[in-house]
Amino acid sequence: MTATTLNTTKSTEIFTAAQGLMPGGVSSPVRAFKSVGGQPIVFDRVNGAYIWDVDGNKYIDYVGTWGPAICGHAHPDVISALKTTLDNGTSFGAPCAQENLLAEMVISAVPSIEMVRFVNSGTEACMSVLRLMRAFTGRDKIIKFEGCYHGHADMFLVKAGSGVATLGLPDSPGVPKTTTANTLTAPYNDLEAVKKLFEENPEQIAGVILEPVVGNSGFLPPDAGFLEGLRVLTEDNGALLVFDEVMTGFRIAYGGAQAKFNVTPDLTTLGKVIGGGLPVGAYGGRKDIMSMVAPAGPMYQAGTLSGNPLAMTAGIKTLEILNREGQYEYLEKVTSKLIAGLLDVAKETGHAACGGSISGMFGFFFTEGPVHNFDDAKKSDTAKFGKFHRGMLEHGVYLAPSQFEAGFTSLSHTDVEIDKTIDAAKKVMSSLES
Repeated sequence: MTATTLNTTKSTEIFTAAQGLMPGGVSSPVRAFKSVGGQPIVFDRVNGAYIWDVDGNKYIDYVGTWGPAICGHAHPDVISALKTTLDNGTSFGAPCAQENLLAEMVISAVPSIEMVRFVNSGTEACMSVLRLMRAFTGRDKIIKFEGCYHGHADMFLVKAGSGVATLGLPDSPGVPKTTTANTLTAPYNDLEAVKKLFEENPEQIAGVILEPVVGNSGFLPPDAGFLEGLRVLTEDNGALLVFDEVMTGFRIAYGGAQAKFNVTPDLTTLGKVIGGGLPVGAYGGRKDIMSMVAPAGPMYQAGTLSGNPLAMTAGIKTLEILNREGQYEYLEKVTSKLIAGLLDVAKETGHAACGGSISGMFGFFFTEGPVHNFDDAKKSDTAKFGKFHRGMLEHGVYLAPSQFEAGFTSLSHTDVEIDKTIDAAKKVMSSLES
């Protein structure tokens, strides 16, 4: 792959027009390239491990529509199933048979889930599970971790600074302090901080919610014993443990992080992969807790497009593909080769870097490391990452436009794409100041 000066004339024209139509010209902030500089690439089509922009440039993709494209973009089996379903209509606003089938597949795969409720996004799933935690326990306070993202609902937008240990401070204008006052924060991988919060708030904490493998501070795996320790602490204090597996569910293992690490939470949120690229979310858990959700119980939550037949169909077909023998072993092989290659290149070219991977999820930081939490991640050289990101674009590789986002591989990525990516990284890093 040789570097070229990208022709992005059409992308620039479209994005310039978009800025007068949508806030910042995008429908989600990270797409605006604010963290890496330059203007976003406007996509035209996707297939397999590749994306094409409106100017005809082709890229190896490691964003995968932020995780759902685990089988590869536009997988023919998924597309075929969607075309068949589409002939019957796009939305019923009533029960459909596909809901039952996908629910059975989710319940069978995810250890914590005995009943499930489908929604339309990860944000909606996390917002709903928070209400359920409070309804079931009769308590108001929750613990979340610095750098863990659980959607943009008010109660989760809490400043993740190291000085915030007992009082949630809003991270966004428009979020009242009263809304986040019951949201307590602790550093990820810090059991002692969680223990202290329970001691300072006896019988007041409804539960603990976290990404079991963090993807929104970059890729951060749990330290040995961390998830197990949270399970003990929540049980000892009469609180619920919630795994936000919107990103990790069906990506790092068929049963999610809870199957991978053999730690079973009380409740789980899902999204991304279970919709096969269509808008979807879900939350589920123990039957006694889920029985509180309306109409079975008094905790209200509803959605016009929830259980949409198209999203259910795409999810069913995606999970069928993932359940075939050897799929996660393949993801582990290609992803570990990718991250090992990137770290080797960084070392060879004199750049401080660290990172890791699990199955089809990876990340690396421009810092010596190790990185255990968000404060560690913030020591990264973000300016260097911005230059690296641009250089990789010019070599035909599309990475997440932020140092603090995980990357994703798919079943469509082969040694060809991995080798080209590592070769591109070597050329780009060789041109960066160490």
